[in-house]
Amino acid sequence: MARKMSVCELEDQLLCPICLELLKEPLMLQCGHSFCKSCVGSLVCNLDQQLLCPVCRQAVDCSTLLPNVTLACVIDALRTMGESDPNQESCPVHHNPLSLFCEQDQEVICGLCGIIGAHHQHKIMPVSTVYSRMKEELSVLITEVQQHKRKLDEHISKLVNNKTRIANESDVFKWVIRKEFQELHRYIDEEKANFLGSIERKAGHLIASIESQVTQTSDALHKLQEMESSLEKLNNESQLDFIRVSLSLAARHQFLPQHPAEGTFSAISFKPGFHQDDIKMTVWKRLLRRVLPAPETLKLDPVTGHPLLELTKDNTVVQSRLLYQRRGSIPERFDSSNCILANKGFSWGKHYWEVIVGTKSHWRLGIIKGTASRKGKLNKSPEHGVWLIGLKEGKVYEAFNNPRTALPLTARPQRIGVYLHYEKGELTFYNADSPDELIPIYTFQAEFQGKLYPILDMCWHERGTNALPIVLPTPAMIRHTQAPDSSLDPPEPTKL
Repeated sequence: MARKMSVCELEDQLLCPICLELLKEPLMLQCGHSFCKSCVGSLVCNLDQQLLCPVCRQAVDCSTLLPNVTLACVIDALRTMGESDPNQESCPVHHNPLSLFCEQDQEVICGLCGIIGAHHQHKIMPVSTVYSRMKEELSVLITEVQQHKRKLDEHISKLVNNKTRIANESDVFKWVIRKEFQELHRYIDEEKANFLGSIERKAGHLIASIESQVTQTSDALHKLQEMESSLEKLNNESQLDFIRVSLSLAARHQFLPQHPAEGTFSAISFKPGFHQDDIKMTVWKRLLRRVLPAPETLKLDPVTGHPLLELTKDNTVVQSRLLYQRRGSIPERFDSSNCILANKGFSWGKHYWEVIVGTKSHWRLGIIKGTASRKGKLNKSPEHGVWLIGLKEGKVYEAFNNPRTALPLTARPQRIGVYLHYEKGELTFYNADSPDELIPIYTFQAEFQGKLYPILDMCWHERGTNALPIVLPTPAMIRHTQAPDSSLDPPEPTKL
């Protein structure tokens, strides 16, 4: 195995034969020996002259001298290694500083590894160059990491904000729930107090009546006791005194206190007026009216009404007339069906309103889509954007579904409550005659879209038998207004 050359031995081979120092700007003579450029210049005055090689004494032409580039690179590499940090790691093979980087093997090497070692003819870069390049790559990586870190910080911030928002919103909902349940508890307490008060009043009347009877009977008993004492005293008198006193007492027998005869006592039963099983249902019905939205303030829109209709009472009462007056045809007006819309439509939320139909024998009411056609005969079905219930011939109640649904009502309501829950897709009709409760009549289920308007269908006159009005009560009238009758005479009608 060949002996490895040390750095010192290599430097001895790179000394100038003239100045005996490391070659500086080495020039190669035709004989192959190299010298410092300055040393060659000191031997001849003019480089165009001939020179005898100081080593081999061969005559050479100074004009053809060429720089020894390879040797200059090796000398520079040795000089760089000599100037390197003394703490720098050394090559385990050549014990020289690790100053180069082999791109092919991705290793840090010394100068000799790249010249005469295992990395000969590999692509080699100075460590400083590789260091700068890797520093730039590291800087880019740090920037990317910082960007990702910033994004994660933003994401965490959004999550924290979201958590805070959810906590705040949940607190608001909890507050609303507590408030709503406080209201419900208040309603329940009121109903409880009403029931208990009713029981106490009825029981109090009965107990007072019984106590009065007890008092009267006790008075009679006291009088009888007094009479019994007088009679026993008389029983001990002499004959003459007995006769005299008996004559005076004979007239008093008719004033004997009246008392119940034996076997005529009749117990009084306590009847509260309701069954205990009905308490929950009764309270639920009363609560339903309380928990529904506040009644809407609705008026009738004269622009939409059929020309036969007249409005009064600030457009809250509508009535059909027999005299038809031709009006201008506009898209908003019904021209065939005897209908009219309210002035307010709904496209979201919960809404409740009431309609007083009274004893009118033929009517329909409900809601209609704002885009539904108002020309020609009204298509009364949900498929055409119309949801109605109505009364026909004064006796047949029906829901205008497809097919129509008969409504088996046992009572004839004169006031109809309408509850719209837009998002839930429910339209419910109630018998609203009682101020304390609502009795469900029918519920439509649908997927509502667009704006919906309350609609009244007055239906046509049947030889003058269907001329009664329909009223949209104001909220102040919801609990007080009675159903209209035939005596209602609307003043100052609004011609449509």
